[in-house]
Amino acid sequence: MKLKIAPTQNEVHINDNVIVSKTDLNGRLTYANRAFMRISDFPENELLGVQHNLVRHPDMPRGAFKLLWDTLNQEREFFGYVKNMTAHGDFYWVFANVTPDYDANGKVAGYFSVRRNPNKAAVATMQSLYREMLAVEAQAGVARAPNASVEFLQAKLKSLGTTYDRFILSL
Repeated sequence: MKLKIAPTQNEVHINDNVIVSKTDLNGRLTYANRAFMRISDFPENELLGVQHNLVRHPDMPRGAFKLLWDTLNQEREFFGYVKNMTAHGDFYWVFANVTPDYDANGKVAGYFSVRRNPNKAAVATMQSLYREMLAVEAQAGVARAPNASVEFLQAKLKSLGTTYDRFILSL
């Protein structure tokens, strides 16, 4: 169950910290490093076994996470800029790299995520893009929001002559 946390306008900077976590196939946390716990203000017992979206900030469009899951379901790694929220409602931006985690038999057993300090100019670009995606989602309605948001993003990237991966990695 996602907690109801009121967002603040206070930003937490992750600086040189590297945030690491692992999840199962359904996105429930199975590991969180100390940096994750310290920056998010959640103790380990409130993270493990809980959906990773516990730290999702409401400024993040649902389409961004649809794209993440679509990419992971193709057994490809995902890169993205994400605005997360702490246990106290503060926020922090990360540049995330999420990869499938394989078991000894070569089957995907979960996901491994490494997040680091994002480029400030990239965050400004993504804030603007995410506002546009959120507006598309609001217009589309709850049921269609993630798909409408991804369609908008893909059309925008196509008009720029690029792909999502090229765009994100160029920021």
